[in-house]
Amino acid sequence: MSYLRDALVDRMGEFIQLRRDIHSHPELAYAEHRTADLVASKLKSWGYAVHRGLGGTGVVGTLQRGHSARRLGLRADMDALPIEEATGLAWASANPGVMHACGHDGHTAILLAAAKTIADDVNFDGTLHLIFQPAEEGGGGALRMIEDGLFEQHPCDAVFAMHNMPGVPTGHLVLRDGPAMASSDYVTIRVNGQGGHGAMPHRAADPLVAASSIVMALQTVVSRNVDPQHTAVVTVGAFHAGVANNVIPAQATLELSVRALDPQVRQLLEQRIKALVMAQAESFGVSAEVDWKPGYCVLVNTEAETQFARRVALKLRGEAGVTLNGPALTGSEDFAFMLQRVPGSYVLIGNGDGDSAGACMVHNPAYDFNDDNIAIGASYWALLVQEFFAH
Repeated sequence: MSYLRDALVDRMGEFIQLRRDIHSHPELAYAEHRTADLVASKLKSWGYAVHRGLGGTGVVGTLQRGHSARRLGLRADMDALPIEEATGLAWASANPGVMHACGHDGHTAILLAAAKTIADDVNFDGTLHLIFQPAEEGGGGALRMIEDGLFEQHPCDAVFAMHNMPGVPTGHLVLRDGPAMASSDYVTIRVNGQGGHGAMPHRAADPLVAASSIVMALQTVVSRNVDPQHTAVVTVGAFHAGVANNVIPAQATLELSVRALDPQVRQLLEQRIKALVMAQAESFGVSAEVDWKPGYCVLVNTEAETQFARRVALKLRGEAGVTLNGPALTGSEDFAFMLQRVPGSYVLIGNGDGDSAGACMVHNPAYDFNDDNIAIGASYWALLVQEFFAH
C-alpha cells in the first residue's frame, strides 16, 4: 500500500485546494449545483461514467473493469449547514449564513482523491460506484436517491461510507458492527388553552403552565419507561409561548428531538410521549396535538462487511491506529437508509483531539475539516476497493 500513500501525498496539494474551494462555496440541501458540477467534471476527466440527477443533485461515478459480477459502492455527502462561519480562515465560506460545519467538503474531497488514485493505480475486476449524495443534513438525500432508483440502476453487493469525528486523533479509524447511530424523529407539540389576563388566571386555561409540566414529565420517559441498558434521548429544544408578561397566551408550542438505537425503543418512545402529553394536557384542562415526523432510521452496520472494513483499517493503519469496536453514537445519519437496502458499514475517521483545531465539534461555527485526513481517507478507500475485488 505504500505506493498508494506516496501517490496521494504527491497529490495532496491538489485535493487540499479542492476541499478548500468546496468549503468556500457551501451549498444547502438539494442546492449542491456547483459542488455536483465540480464532482461530475472531475470524475469524467478520470474516466468514470457519470450519472446525474438521482436525488436531485446527486452524482454517481462508475468505473467498470474486467468481467467480474462483483459490485461495490462508496458514498460521500456534499451538503452544508445553515450556520454563519466564524473560523476567520482564508477559505472561509463566501456564502453568508451557509457553512461546511460538518466536514462534508472533506468527505467529498476524500472520495475524489480516492477516485483519482483508483483510476490511476488500482487494478480490479468488477464494478465500482462512487455515490456523491445531497442533503444528508436532515434532508434525507440518501432516501431520495434510493427512491429515484439508485440501487436498481447502480446495484451494489456492499456499500460503505466515512465521516470525520472530532475528539479522535487525526486519521484514527473507528469501526462498530450492529446499531451504530441513532434514529431521529422530530416532534411538534401544540398545547391549546384559553388566553386571558395575567391578573385573572382563573378566567383562562393556561397552556404555558401545562406545557411546562409536559417538559418536566417528558424527562421521565427515558428514566422510567426505557430499559436502562438501552439508549434513548428525548430533548426539548424549543418552547414558544406568549409575548407579554400580563397576557396568558392561547397556545404553547414545544419542539422535540427523539432518538433511539433500537427500533422497538423508538416505537416505545412514540407511544409513551403521545400518551403522556395527552394525559398532562387533560389534567390542566387544556388540549394538545402531537405532530410526529419520522426522521432517519437506526444505522446498523452489518457484521461481515464491518469485519472486512476492520481488516482493511488494520492493514492500512495498524492496531494503534484503529478502534475495532467503538461506542454507538446518538447522532443520526441517513446512510442508514442505504444500509437497509444493501449490507455495508459506516466508518469514522478522527479529525483531531486535545488542543488541535480539528477537535472542534461539528455543527459549530468554528469547525473546519482536517486536511491531513484527505490522504489517509483516500488511501483507506483505495485499499478497500483493492481488497474487496481481490476476494
